[in-house]
Amino acid sequence: MPAKKNSFKKSKLEERILQELNSFIRTKLGDVRLQFVSITKVELNVDYSVAMVYWDTFQTETRGSAKEAIESARNRMRQVLAESLETRVVPQLVLKYDAQYESEKSITDLLKGEEKQGKGFK
Repeated sequence: MPAKKNSFKKSKLEERILQELNSFIRTKLGDVRLQFVSITKVELNVDYSVAMVYWDTFQTETRGSAKEAIESARNRMRQVLAESLETRVVPQLVLKYDAQYESEKSITDLLKGEEKQGKGFK
């Protein structure tokens, strides 16, 4: 039974980190390069010492400058978590670009192309 409790606790902490970081980016960080950036997912490792933070931007052409901006804000993001989370240790943040939506779009485009050629699924 303790494994389920830890799993629940872990998912709640991941959700809280996601909410805190998105709120920080939207309200307190004045960098215009992060205007269309959002945190999409957070994954904590087993001992909660490292958080994989996945981010995406609605403007793919500004991804490079958004990456620079979010990397430069990493320490401030961790500081915000230290102030808001009630944990003994604040996890290190590893920021990764989340290409899920771009992958989804390319798959959809491939399926549409197949359908136009008469090879669609029904």
